[in-house]
Amino acid sequence: MMFVLGVLGCFAAVSAFAIILETPRKYVLHDGIVGGIGGFVYLLSIQMGQDVVMASFLSALAIALMSHTFARIFKAPVTIFLIAGILPTVPGAGMYRIVYYLIANDSERSSYYLVQTLEVAGVIALAIFIMDSIFKVRIKKTES
Repeated sequence: MMFVLGVLGCFAAVSAFAIILETPRKYVLHDGIVGGIGGFVYLLSIQMGQDVVMASFLSALAIALMSHTFARIFKAPVTIFLIAGILPTVPGAGMYRIVYYLIANDSERSSYYLVQTLEVAGVIALAIFIMDSIFKVRIKKTES
């Protein structure tokens, strides 16, 4: 039950974030779907025993894949789906913990969360780059 609530929460949060970002109304539902899929992959990965960094990577791959797919289906820019859709994967809690443990004068935990947050941010960027490269290569092959 918590799993379903987590996915629905990701869907709702991304849809609301898309509205805040002034995404065209016809794409808000699709943004929510992208975020829900990303949240599903993240939660499933965590449930299957993956660490936060790997779960974030797999989630970002799924989000980038769906963003590119929806962009081609609806003939819209990828960023319409990607910017809002990536929200569940962004390491906001990690950034909060870094500052919290700095204020609490616990440099060991703060350092741990700093490294983990940088790793998550790096794998998100890597996943987006990988999926973008795959779609660019695929499009060039079909045009030739």
